[in-house]
Amino acid sequence: MTRPIVGIIGNFDLLNDEYPVHTSGVMNSEALTQASGCLPIVIPADPKLVSVEEVMELCDGFLFTGGRPNVHPSEYGHEETPAHGTFDRARDGLALPLIRALVEAGQPFLGICRGFQEVNVAMGGTLAPEIRDLPGRMNHRMPTEGTLEDRFSRRHKVTLTQGGAFANLFGAEKIETNTLHGQGICTAGPRVIVEGRAEDGTAEAIRIDGAPGFTLAVQWHPEFKAAQDPISKPLFEAFGEACRAYHAQKMGKARAA
Repeated sequence: MTRPIVGIIGNFDLLNDEYPVHTSGVMNSEALTQASGCLPIVIPADPKLVSVEEVMELCDGFLFTGGRPNVHPSEYGHEETPAHGTFDRARDGLALPLIRALVEAGQPFLGICRGFQEVNVAMGGTLAPEIRDLPGRMNHRMPTEGTLEDRFSRRHKVTLTQGGAFANLFGAEKIETNTLHGQGICTAGPRVIVEGRAEDGTAEAIRIDGAPGFTLAVQWHPEFKAAQDPISKPLFEAFGEACRAYHAQKMGKARAA
C-alpha cells in the first residue's frame, strides 16, 4: 500500500546567516516515517510559492512543527513587542489559512509547539509572549545547557481531561512531557478545547470542537524519539491511521469520479 503523504510545515531560516532555506528537523521526518508510517515531505511555507489548495490536494495530512520564529501578534490583534521575539510572516501566511481549511475539510493534522500555537491563533485565540513572566507560571523554555537528550527530557506533568481524546489515546489522565517553549496560549479560540494542562495551568493539549477529522495539537515536542517513547508513539500512530483513512477516502472518490 502506498504510504500517505504528510506535508511538514517548517520554517524559513538563513544558513550561515546569508543563505535562505526552508527547514525542518530530521526528528520530524523520523517520527512520521517510524511511528506514523507516512511519507514525509517538507512544504516551503510561503504563500508566494505554494497555495493552500495545492498542498491540500498533494498531501493526506500535515505536521505543523515547532520553530524559533513566533506567530506575529497582529494575527491575533495584539501589538508587537520585543517579548514576542522573531517572526516568520511567510509561514503565518500559509499555515493559518491552511489550518482553517483543513478543519473544515476534515483533513488530518498534528500541531507541535509553534504549530500548537498556530492552531489556536488560526481558530481565533491569542498567545502570551512569555509564559514564565505570568504569575504562578514556571519556566517552560528549553534548557540552555546539556545534551540534546537533556534538553528533550521530561520536565513536567500534564493532566488530561477525563474521557477526552488525549486521555483515551494515551490510556492515562496524567503524563510527563518535555517543555521547550517561551510562548503559550493566552485565550483559547472559540472552538479550541483545552484537554491538557501543565502543573502551572499552561495549556498543553488541544483539539478542535466539532471538527470532522484529526485535529490534535500539543505544546510539547513528541517528535523526539517518537517510535520509542510511550507517549509520543501512540500520538503519531493515531495520526498515521488518520492519514491512511483520509488517503483511502481520497482514492475511493478518485476511482468513483
